[in-house]
Amino acid sequence: MGKRGPKPKGKVKIEWSPDFAYAIGLLATDGNLSPDGRHISFTSKDVELVELYQKVLRIKVHIGKKSSGSEKEKLYSVVQFGDVLFYQFLLEIGLMPKKSKILGRIKIPKDLFFDFLRGSFDGDGCTYSYWDPRWRSSFMFYTTFVSASEKHILWLQREIYRRIKVAGHITGGKENVSVFQLKYAKADSLKLLRKMFHSKKLPHLTRKRLKIEKMLSIVGEQLYPARVL
Repeated sequence: MGKRGPKPKGKVKIEWSPDFAYAIGLLATDGNLSPDGRHISFTSKDVELVELYQKVLRIKVHIGKKSSGSEKEKLYSVVQFGDVLFYQFLLEIGLMPKKSKILGRIKIPKDLFFDFLRGSFDGDGCTYSYWDPRWRSSFMFYTTFVSASEKHILWLQREIYRRIKVAGHITGGKENVSVFQLKYAKADSLKLLRKMFHSKKLPHLTRKRLKIEKMLSIVGEQLYPARVL
């Protein structure tokens, strides 16, 4: 009987925490699992987000640059590393290669769902606002999550409703619109944002947080309400 090879060692410490759940949210949106069963990559236009991804996973690998589609200029930052154990773990919780249109439920501990959701938001979510001309002094704002997978966007909607009883609404997925958007307006949006950003100390993309704070200030609200003593 031949000798067994060395047991694979993982680069990533697989242990659930707010930081780890945030990283899974990033991977569910902008991550990719190679078909080789080993390599995991993460790509973003935001260098800060790539650095955050490394920080929360406690890894340090080279940050490369790449272009996208027909673009020639390399505007995207990308990190890739091999870790069989982490790769297998990601498969077990619901991620997979070529996940864009088939992603569904991700197995996240209940108490870490909103940390995962903040990672998903920083990856493929956004907020937007405008003054509605139909009513005087009416300022509208929305929080939106985007996915090419209807199954995944429906799962997000169910999980959010289960926790804070806000339903949102889904658009897209028809004719030439290949992505689905889950949207929350005003009061529901504020409730959701405060659950995702439940502490200033947790990892988040700075530019998105600043945009949210500016948006909320217009209606006299704060992302992190002052505590009543």
